[in-house]
Amino acid sequence: MPRYLSLVILIAAACGPVIAHAAESPLTLAEAVRLAGVQAPRLEAQDAVVAAAEAEASRAGVLPDPMLMVGIENLPVTGGDAFDPTFDDMTMKRIGVRQEFPAAAKRNAQRTLALRQVDEARAQAAVERLAVQRAAADAWIDAWAVNHEVHAFEQLREQARLAAKLARARAGGGAGSLADALAVESAGLELENQLEDARGQRDAALASLRRWVPGAGAPSLANTPVFDALPFSRSQLQARLDEIAPLLGSRARVETAAAAVDASRADKRPDWSLTAAYGQRDRDRSDMLSVEVGIALPLFQRSRQDRGVLAREAEYRQALALREDERRALAAEIDAAFVRWEALKRQVALHERRLLPLARDRSAAALAAYRAGGELQPWFDARVAELEVHRSHAEHLGELGRVWAALAFLLPENAP
Repeated sequence: MPRYLSLVILIAAACGPVIAHAAESPLTLAEAVRLAGVQAPRLEAQDAVVAAAEAEASRAGVLPDPMLMVGIENLPVTGGDAFDPTFDDMTMKRIGVRQEFPAAAKRNAQRTLALRQVDEARAQAAVERLAVQRAAADAWIDAWAVNHEVHAFEQLREQARLAAKLARARAGGGAGSLADALAVESAGLELENQLEDARGQRDAALASLRRWVPGAGAPSLANTPVFDALPFSRSQLQARLDEIAPLLGSRARVETAAAAVDASRADKRPDWSLTAAYGQRDRDRSDMLSVEVGIALPLFQRSRQDRGVLAREAEYRQALALREDERRALAAEIDAAFVRWEALKRQVALHERRLLPLARDRSAAALAAYRAGGELQPWFDARVAELEVHRSHAEHLGELGRVWAALAFLLPENAP
């Protein structure tokens, strides 16, 4: 047994670093979206709504429960033999069953309405799933973009430390002033302050991400998602406008409202009922069998059923109008998002290809000139400009990712 225990310990020790590495592996955008779509409580709640609608649909349009009737008929209530069930031959004990039969059109309309409500719940579930996935993607993108800024500021610390070392050396050798050395030291502290602020923003973004993916760590910069491509064009998306997520719910609501109109019109159809009863009499009198058919008389349709039809038709028109308003607003939002997405792609490309390399080269050249005996102020100016370029680039990266996510999570089958 000790030999086996030693073997287990050796295997565990060998596999420990691998397991730890796997546990600490950075969270990718696709994985964050997947995990959010699996474990979000909001989706569990929406699944419960769908289950409730399906349960209601399974019992829609069924016959109502029969009614058991027990009583006594022709019981004297006056005279000396009042309330004596044995006095009169017509007095009898009665037991029966009553079954109501709603009109077939009503029952069919109820089933159709219930099925439309199930469709509405499922459509809302699909909308909610895409909303959760997009929220998780936005949170991941925010953390990823701020992480870019943190990384850039950390890289700039090395240059700031070198500048401080040069300033102290020049001040000690008499070639520079103490004021320059203190100014460089102050600039390094200010960079540390900005770095801490960026780290705080990253931690706040990670806290938002953990709402959707508990335990999520900072996204790695190596896992750079592709934000410059979409699975569809603007014209393709506009052609499929009614299929995108925000309109799935409104389309289902229109269909539910139409089914409610049909159900209210079916209320004009009369219901009927069937009653069968057995009466037992005393004194050797024969027992009695009763059969009764009842039919509802909708005589006041103008003030009752027609009012319900008018109300449901008004709700149907409201659903249509709201859906059309959502279509127009969404079409405009999609056009604006595509325009903004194209502009942000150009801005990010300009930063990466021109502005960032130029800012780095300018800072390096200014520091080299200062090392060779030049002035300190050009390096200060170049450093401030480089910090601003990095900050602007991180903001543009985050905005590009969010606009991309707003477009990518519109069609359910194309969601990443």
